[in-house]
Amino acid sequence: MNATSETATCTVVILAAQRAGVVNPLAVRAGVSHKCLVPICGKPLIVHVLDVLAAQPAVGAVRISVEPDANEELAKLVAPYRERGLGIEFVASSSNIVESVMAAVEGQRAPFVITTADNVLLTGETFQNVLDALRDADVVMNLAAKPSVQSIHPEAQRRFYEFRDEGYANCNLYGVAGAEALRAAEIFREGGQFMKNPQRLINAFGLFNILLFRFKLLSLESAAGRISRKFGLRFKALVPEDGSQAVDVDNERTYDVAEMVLKQRAATAEG
Repeated sequence: MNATSETATCTVVILAAQRAGVVNPLAVRAGVSHKCLVPICGKPLIVHVLDVLAAQPAVGAVRISVEPDANEELAKLVAPYRERGLGIEFVASSSNIVESVMAAVEGQRAPFVITTADNVLLTGETFQNVLDALRDADVVMNLAAKPSVQSIHPEAQRRFYEFRDEGYANCNLYGVAGAEALRAAEIFREGGQFMKNPQRLINAFGLFNILLFRFKLLSLESAAGRISRKFGLRFKALVPEDGSQAVDVDNERTYDVAEMVLKQRAATAEG
């Protein structure tokens, strides 16, 4: 489905760069230069993401943040989407994720939806839910509840944020209403290694809020409210029913889980 000027309302940023100085084991195993090119179920990781985006009429432009040495190979993959009218451009990535996002959205049409090239289980429904939520929010994040994630596979995700009401796993899908809301990301500009730098964490969110979270005195909803007040922005936390939305292809374990889900979806589609 091609977007038109009447329906195209957002810019999507796909973060496809690799960690500086790190050779990705999945890329090595597959014999490709970048993880985003690793095949899964017959297609490179990033193609699974592009297939979903190409079917969304609200997507007006896609900006792929990646190292320039990947552009030539990626250009071959995105050519069919460009031919169908989807505007896709490459933007040189930075060593800092926030700098990469800032560069990718510069001069682009808001709102912005940010995802990753390894988010192969992304669905159109989850994507649309982000856009819908941005009608009355400045920043939208997705976190899947532990039971729904573990129902996909016991090893689908190992890291959960433990709130008073439930444990939640991060989904690599975010919405930002506009340039002003991007200032919330400034806390990561110097590097987001909060657990290695407690003072940075305290400076960003406040000691009292950190203690409330540490001792599980906050629900996810109340935490979003406190963050909203801290930054003067409307944060909204979405909880997709589909636990697979918290699974991206980080390593061999999650590759196997994602491959299993993709095969299940294909079998269901074939009917």
